[in-house]
Amino acid sequence: MNVFWLTQTSIQIPPNDDWLSAEERNISAGLQFPKRRNDWRLGRWTAKQAIRAYNQVKRDSALWSLEIRSAEDGSPEAFEKDEPAGMSISISHSRDRSLCVVAPPSLAVGCDLEFMEPREENFAEDYFTPEELSSILQAPVEKALRITLIWSAKESALKVLRKGLNRDTRSVVIRPEFNGPEESWNNWIGICLESFRIFYGWWRTCEGYVYTIGSDQPILVPQKL
Repeated sequence: MNVFWLTQTSIQIPPNDDWLSAEERNISAGLQFPKRRNDWRLGRWTAKQAIRAYNQVKRDSALWSLEIRSAEDGSPEAFEKDEPAGMSISISHSRDRSLCVVAPPSLAVGCDLEFMEPREENFAEDYFTPEELSSILQAPVEKALRITLIWSAKESALKVLRKGLNRDTRSVVIRPEFNGPEESWNNWIGICLESFRIFYGWWRTCEGYVYTIGSDQPILVPQKL
């Protein structure tokens, strides 16, 4: 099954709020901290651009008619003119960049975007399984990449479950492949150690970022919108 992705950066967001729905403008105005508000706007902007491209809608169409709402569990859901937009979406952001994945409504998807940077000394020990720790030790030169990748894939898998970080990250074990060249998509598999549910995913690097996309069904190589 196909999934589609798009990234945007903060400099691409219009300074005004005309592209937000009335309710989204209210939410944006209520976010007191500038970083939180900027991240929120970046995620909404990226999602709306992705949905418009996915639906092959003209670029000059009214973005305010699209609305990204948060479900009770916090997962984003797309609405158009107050009706479900008929698709699954997932949103992530890191620094000044955001990622949105769009898929058919029958497909549960999760995505995560992480910038590779040093983590706290005990980060992996606190959040990873013994199998994942062993994978990191086997390739010390790639330590930063592997830690970032495993963490990002866990986030994507937990988003598929619509649990986020409310669930123990060690309840899912990530098994990535390292076959393709830089910036190409590589496979990863995730297994829920509690239910034995399997997650199928893809990952890539670009400009210091790690992108991960996952689902509970096999998915084809993600297509850029």
